[in-house]
Amino acid sequence: MGKLEGKVAVITGGASGIGEAAVRLFVEEGARVVVADILDEAGKAVAGALGENALYAHTDVTQEAEVQAAIDLAVGRFGRLDAIFNNAGAGKDLGGIEEISLVDFDFHLAVLLRGVFLGMKSATRVMKRQGSGSIINTGSVAGLQAGFGSHAYSAAKAAVIQLTRTVAMELGESGVRVNCICPGAITTPIFGRAFGLEGERLSRSLEIMKMALATMQPICRAGLPEDVAQAALWLASDESSFVNGHALVVDGGLIGGRRWSESQQRREMLRVAMRGLAAGR
Repeated sequence: MGKLEGKVAVITGGASGIGEAAVRLFVEEGARVVVADILDEAGKAVAGALGENALYAHTDVTQEAEVQAAIDLAVGRFGRLDAIFNNAGAGKDLGGIEEISLVDFDFHLAVLLRGVFLGMKSATRVMKRQGSGSIINTGSVAGLQAGFGSHAYSAAKAAVIQLTRTVAMELGESGVRVNCICPGAITTPIFGRAFGLEGERLSRSLEIMKMALATMQPICRAGLPEDVAQAALWLASDESSFVNGHALVVDGGLIGGRRWSESQQRREMLRVAMRGLAAGR
């Protein structure tokens, strides 16, 4: 029996990257899933490959009616809602604070923060009535420490983490848990698409990213969508039934501090400099 046997989930941004990995893993573990995304062709392909246990719903997470429609589809077809993974994302390097346009800033907040808010709001209506459910939001290490994302992206993710905590305090009393996942350097298409890449060039960009991200953290490989999907699986399952209001960091140790090898190199450079200075006296 799978960890999500008999459960029903909605996963936003489910057509690619972390969302797609979560959709496939949730179905593998026994769940029935609504794949919610704006990438219609990719989303239909993901759902179609999983048979009767997955449905696709075109869902712009910035639009309340579309988010509500995805929830209604899950409940209407599968009878309940046990988990929602508010994962849809977008992002690009917007430059310094003086360079950011209001349009770009508002877009990031709409997708990354309003989308999470609307997912929680719509799911709550069902889960409170059931007296159970798990809401999972995608935060980021960029919401915990500076320097890992653009100003707008980092601000939105910090808000997601705090919104997760405040809503968890409300809904926990109704039997509904709310948590978030803070991924680190994960190889996903979102970065390539930020540069306008698609098709073969997008696939090549993922390989470049794997190499570039491999040495950012103590665990010497880039993070994979499946790493985050496994965390979402645990939070959606009954195994995490006493976990509420938590920001689960999945980053290979990225924000733990400077890598040991790097710190040792810096110490050795300092020793050499000090010896040279002492010898010159």
